Amino acid sequence: MSRSVIALMWLLHFLPLPLLAAIGNAVGAAAFWLVRERREVTRINLAKCFPAMEPQARERIARAHFRAFARSLLERGILAWASGERIDRLVRLRGLEHLRALEGHPVLLLAPHFVGLDAGVTRLTRATRIAGIYAVQKDPQLSALFLRIRARFSDTEQISRQEGVRAAVAAIRSGRPFYYLPDQDYGARDSVFVPFFGVPAATVTALSRLARITGARVLPCVTRILPGGAGYAVTIEPPWENFPTADPVADTRRMNEYIERRVLEAPEQYLWMHKRFKTRPPGEERFY
Repeated sequence: MSRSVIALMWLLHFLPLPLLAAIGNAVGAAAFWLVRERREVTRINLAKCFPAMEPQARERIARAHFRAFARSLLERGILAWASGERIDRLVRLRGLEHLRALEGHPVLLLAPHFVGLDAGVTRLTRATRIAGIYAVQKDPQLSALFLRIRARFSDTEQISRQEGVRAAVAAIRSGRPFYYLPDQDYGARDSVFVPFFGVPAATVTALSRLARITGARVLPCVTRILPGGAGYAVTIEPPWENFPTADPVADTRRMNEYIERRVLEAPEQYLWMHKRFKTRPPGEERFY
């Protein structure tokens, strides 16, 4: 199955992006009805995060999310096989000066789970040598594809989650910008419950802890899909001031509040089909 999917991605990457985007939108519209479990997870997440929103408005976001996710999936073929020049044209990089100003200094790039984040990784490898953590897929062919996307254009260092914190600390201290995605539910271990759109969410405190251990500066890095098949925009923001503090819980709350603001700018592009609220406080009923 994965071999067929990868072959399809390879074939599709030759298409002009507006046409590929239209195909992705159609696939996403169909997937909304075919992939029942993720559709219901998306609906639950949106209802929990936006209880005051009209149900019809939440449903529009849910459908748009599936279209955006399908686009990002099919367009990964471009990230894996297109020329560097084509990627430079399709994925615009803004704010690189903030990263250049900290060259040689430990840096954590806070990359929330927007559906276009892999485009951000690939574009960054055109500009610098980065490091990051990846989740090993059950299918080795898919793992190889995702690693290819993240390591095409420079000598990147990709660390599996199984390698643990020590490997991450060493990579950050080496001076490579570390692309970090801390906004998923990784279980109760090393997590605290802090609000995400008013809902207690199990959130790892690792951004604060890694910044404190390594002395790294934290720079948000957000990737957006642009409308109309125009490509992607990767924005590196200035480094956070007064971070970390002596209170990792407060730091983690600050991180979630930042992500909330970015989600509100393009709510359909956040990864709502992830079970963000799977881990619940003791005694609280499950959401899913």
